Amino acid sequence: MYEAIPFISIYSSFIRAHLKNSGARSELLRDLMDDTVPGIGTYEDFNTIDWVREKSKDRDRHREITNKSKHSTVALLFSISDAFSGWLLMLLIGLMSGALAGGIDIAAHWMTDLKEGVCLNGFWFNHEHCCWASNETTFQERDKCPQWKSWAELMDGVSEGRVNVLNHFMYVSWALLFAFLAVILVRAFAPYACGSGIPEIKTILSGFIIRGYLGKWTLIIKTITLVLAVSSGLSLGKEGPLVHVACCCANILCHFFTKYRRNEAKRREVLSAASAVGVSVAFGAPIGGVLFSLEEVSYYFPLKTLWRSFFAALVAAFTLRYINPFGNSRLVLFYVEFHTPWHLLELIPFVLLGIFGGLWGAFFIHANIAWCRLRKNTRLGHYPVIEVLVVTLLTALLAFPNEYTRMSSSELISELFNDCGLLDSSKLCDYTGNSGSTSGSVNATAANGLGARLAGPKLYTAMWQLALALAFKMFITVATFGMKVPSGLFIPSMAVGAIAGRLLGVGMEQLAVHNHERDIFRGWCSPGADCITPGLYAMVGAAACLGGVTRMTVSLVVIMFELTGGLEYIVPLMAAAMTSKWVADALSRESIYEAHIRLNGYPFLEAKEEFRHKTLATDVMRPRRSDPPLSVLTQSGMTVEEVERLISDTTYSGFPVVISQLSQRLVGFVLRRDLFISLENARRHQDGVVSVSAVLFTECESPASPGAPPAVKLRSILDLSPFTVTVHTSMEIVVDIFRKLGLRQCLVIQNGRLLGIITKKDILKHMAQMANRDPESILFN
Repeated sequence: MYEAIPFISIYSSFIRAHLKNSGARSELLRDLMDDTVPGIGTYEDFNTIDWVREKSKDRDRHREITNKSKHSTVALLFSISDAFSGWLLMLLIGLMSGALAGGIDIAAHWMTDLKEGVCLNGFWFNHEHCCWASNETTFQERDKCPQWKSWAELMDGVSEGRVNVLNHFMYVSWALLFAFLAVILVRAFAPYACGSGIPEIKTILSGFIIRGYLGKWTLIIKTITLVLAVSSGLSLGKEGPLVHVACCCANILCHFFTKYRRNEAKRREVLSAASAVGVSVAFGAPIGGVLFSLEEVSYYFPLKTLWRSFFAALVAAFTLRYINPFGNSRLVLFYVEFHTPWHLLELIPFVLLGIFGGLWGAFFIHANIAWCRLRKNTRLGHYPVIEVLVVTLLTALLAFPNEYTRMSSSELISELFNDCGLLDSSKLCDYTGNSGSTSGSVNATAANGLGARLAGPKLYTAMWQLALALAFKMFITVATFGMKVPSGLFIPSMAVGAIAGRLLGVGMEQLAVHNHERDIFRGWCSPGADCITPGLYAMVGAAACLGGVTRMTVSLVVIMFELTGGLEYIVPLMAAAMTSKWVADALSRESIYEAHIRLNGYPFLEAKEEFRHKTLATDVMRPRRSDPPLSVLTQSGMTVEEVERLISDTTYSGFPVVISQLSQRLVGFVLRRDLFISLENARRHQDGVVSVSAVLFTECESPASPGAPPAVKLRSILDLSPFTVTVHTSMEIVVDIFRKLGLRQCLVIQNGRLLGIITKKDILKHMAQMANRDPESILFN
């Protein structure tokens, strides 16, 4: 891209050093076109890759391997191994991602329970595992056993059933400790480990370079701090950050395969597959993970990547199951099985949940972006550690008294999705005539004609607690997302929707019970049977709120289908997801990830955003009328000193090459980094090159005066077929070209004469200006 390079001062110092140390050398001319110079074809940090060049390099490499395989058995075996290397890489990514996700899941469960107590049989057991071996508990009270002691019981013998100050104090203390360790580790060792990572991964997959974002230190710190952040009880999830973790694994493993190490476009194919693996290990939904990558994350997703993604996602899911066999039932995060079919009239409340999800999504995006801007533009952003600790303190203090906010978000969602069975002791399953069952007694069944579904006192208490939990989750999640700790949004959004759905589901259930003789219920609520499933409403609400925040559609429905295992609930999920998206789009066109991309000024060209303005290429190209002339190179007639001075005096990422300054007839385009490396290499290795040596971008050397130093020929680094448009080309077409070809820049010509240049950042600034936004916000920060 034709943009500033942050390391220009380093370049300038290198050039000045070479200018001082250059001396007389022999007359030997070395054509750099015949040698591969290390560093040529690579990219600087915070720059954009050239998709066209990378794909061309891969085609040339593949063609060369294919041709050689016809003449040698060894070359044939190498060709086969090269073709198989992609599948081997996917296998390794699946194994590594699944193993890390399993370790994160086990550690997070143990540390979350550590805030409330400890197991006497072994401090490394979490609450559930501690009570498994106990023979003194019943199935209804399987979470209560003498081996598990709360902190109050250990310290002063206070009974476990009583909420007391000591337990509250220990809960808050552990939460503050976990949050403090998380934010300190992120700030000290890997600043890129904070957040969910999905906005940055979307930008990287579009071709942007962010060195270190997918590095080994980021992977290590993100894995550790993700456990700490989730265990602290903050309103965040680990599912989004697991996409970042999987992409880090993929990027690290790519360095062991030459095909992917040396080609940025091929590496991004692997990263696209890794994003699917991240969702797969997060939800246990391989198909949904692939669709999520295809729909929401990936910029370039060929067919072979689709199958490799699915293979890697399956490997990761089974690895996670092997590492943590008791963590999730049937390979999924929230497996539920509803026994009552839904009725057509229930589409009305399902659509209402979709409306709520869309409203929540729009509210969350606007509120969170406003909070992040406040954090960015005030002194609040200078104290991230204090911010994390304050939010953690408020979360822990307010969450502990309410059992539905005290439990982790994953446990809460599982509780809300639950379809009450015979042995359920949850307050959500407390109905008249039944202390934990939906079957009830014969008398209760006869009394209402619909089974024991009259709400009991514990259920009413649970409804009030859930209503308070809903308000708490909605507001605390706004402040939590975007802090300097790993923070995912999937689970908090689903928790908000699941609470709203369960409240509506219980309301519909009681409405049916008390009005079972009315015509609207008589046709589908048969006597003695349950006709409303509150857990289904919770599931639909979770999908609606997640869709409102992320704007997922097909992938969301498939993920929720894989969570439940029932095809009969596809229509309710589709109705809620589409309604949620329509309502959210009416209030805000971008998802939370796109909003954070724009907030941070990442150079990301959204494929879903339409450009309908009637502007032309001449309206966007540079230089403008008030700008200095375009900096160009000539194919001959310039010296090494002149080219180096042009590099040091400008901050552009590349230069057009013309026949002469007078004619301005376009010859090609050369990248700044390639030009600098080639000149540096020529000074080191080519005899006789001095400051007055000619720089040639032609094959034929022009006649030189006797005694002149040898020329530096750089035709090998020149792109002889840069993309060009005319001044009259519609910007709608130009934007489409940039999106579909992944261009860095496009040259503007008229009758073969160079007039200007359009970069990706120029287009983003123009689109921001057309949308009445600040065009200067398009800058990586």
